[in-house]
Amino acid sequence: MDDTTINPSLEFTFRLARAQAALVRRLDQVLGGYHGISFSDFMLLHHLHRAPGGRLRRVDLAERQGLTASGVTRTLLPLEKIGLVERQQDPRDARVAYAAITDTGRELLTNAVTVANQISKDLLRNCPAAQFDDLSNALALIAGINASNA
Repeated sequence: MDDTTINPSLEFTFRLARAQAALVRRLDQVLGGYHGISFSDFMLLHHLHRAPGGRLRRVDLAERQGLTASGVTRTLLPLEKIGLVERQQDPRDARVAYAAITDTGRELLTNAVTVANQISKDLLRNCPAAQFDDLSNALALIAGINASNA
């Protein structure tokens, strides 16, 4: 038996990784050119915007981003400097800090969504629309996404 035989699950994993790299590369390029942010920054702003009160604890944001807490902190610093997000303390517990989207961040996100929607549509133009739900559900299972951390 050949120890280098690739099973369908591993082949899917390779293709998924390659597709993810292509998607991120293109979105980084366009979002950076038009709005000065990366796709990772865009996702972070999106998660904050969707959160109750427009804010999340850093640990919750890390889970949604698929990063470590220190990775989120490194991502937030430049966004804080340019006024897209801000730190907020919990008035009931000084140990808890939130990252919150600012009005400037909301405005940039609104404009960037238009660009990201168009790029995503273009990148996925050859994928049958009827398969989107099944593919999206499969990816959610892989990523451990559920209603509480979408």
